[in-house]
Order: sequence, then C-alpha cells, then structure tokens
Amino acid sequence: MYDVKGSSMYDVKGNIRQVLSALPEGVQLVAISKYHPNEYIEAAYEEGQRIFGESHEQELRQKHASLPADIRWHFIGHLQTNKVKYIAPYVSMIEAVDSLKLLQEIEKQAAKNNRVIDVLLELHIAEEETKYGLSEQALYELMEQGEWCQMQHVRICGLMMMASYVEDEEQIRAEFRTARRLFDEVKRRWMADCDYFCERSWGMSHDWHIAISEGSTMVRIGTTIFGPRVY
Repeated sequence: MYDVKGSSMYDVKGNIRQVLSALPEGVQLVAISKYHPNEYIEAAYEEGQRIFGESHEQELRQKHASLPADIRWHFIGHLQTNKVKYIAPYVSMIEAVDSLKLLQEIEKQAAKNNRVIDVLLELHIAEEETKYGLSEQALYELMEQGEWCQMQHVRICGLMMMASYVEDEEQIRAEFRTARRLFDEVKRRWMADCDYFCERSWGMSHDWHIAISEGSTMVRIGTTIFGPRVY
C-alpha cells in the first residue's frame, strides 16, 4: 500500500468521505491535490470526487495526461500569462484571475483552442501582502471598463479569495463578509442577467466551515483530505 508521512490511500478515502458528507447542498469541493501523488487523487476519485485543484503548470500537465479524462482541473494559484497557453486546451476553470492582462491572455488562448474557459476574479481582502488579487476599486474598474463583455471565450463565473491565516475567527468571518458584499455588488451592477455568475470560492482546510456559513459555494480543501504535502 502506498504510504507517505502517515497518510495512505485509505486515509484519503476516509477523509474525503467525511468532507463530502459535511458539505451542504450547493457547495462544491475543489480537492487541492498539488504536491500529492496520483495515487491519492485516484483514491479521492474512487469516492466520487471529480474537481481537483493544482497550482503548477508542469505538475498539472503530467497529472492531466495520466489520470481519468473526466476530472475537472481547476488552476488555483497565481498564473503567469506565459503559462496560459499550456493549460488552455483542457483546464476546466482558472480560479485566480487578478488582472485584465491575464483575462485577455486567457481569451486569446481559449480562442485558439476553440473553447470557453470559466474563470473567477480573485479578490485581495486578507491583510497579508503576499496574497495576490484585485482590490475593491480595481475590481470595479475592471468591470466598469467593460472589455470582458466582448470576450467570447472567457466566462466570469464569480469571485474567489483567501482569508488571512489567523486564529481570530471574527477577522476571518469579516473578510468573507466583505467578499460576499463585493460579489453581491458585482452581481447587481453587471451580472444580474448572467446565471453562471454564481460562484463564491472561499474557504480552505482551516476555515471552510466559517466560509460556508458566510455564503461560500466552492471550498478548496487539501491538507484535511490528503495530509501533509508529499513532494
């Protein structure tokens, strides 16, 4: 049996069953599989999980080539524009679009592949300076500028963010509430007629229960399912 650092395929199966059973209707799980081996992904797949998140293009390319074709791959990390072309043929969603420049490149590469790629706009709400994302002002400016309306191969499906990695539950909750307020405002002003603009991607292993209570529709959970990173 494949066993690394106290984790095993049996652990993964049990962990993902627990997480899936705890999710309310309408909340999707993105299983964050970066740095974890194919065996762990296959174990989660056998339990019915189909959405997996990766943040490195080369690792994602290898996994896409060797794992079941019906897996829906989400790119969850900071994406450089020069990497878009490598994932455009198959990626299901790009979760962290933090600039118009990146949105333009996704449109370009999706068009080359005759695809429509779903994306989420990333917000920078957390206090850590290391996090990427759009400020409230930058978000509104991107939407108001309107170039996204002309894009035929990109579909903005919602917003995503990462809360501060702190113990203070009220701070985390406040940041999720800010994200929900921004989502509601974008929906009201620009996306009221777009049923597909419905995703609120926030919540990770340490705060996903809080995120769900604050309106998340998509949680990104890795360590709780797969254990410590393997490589």
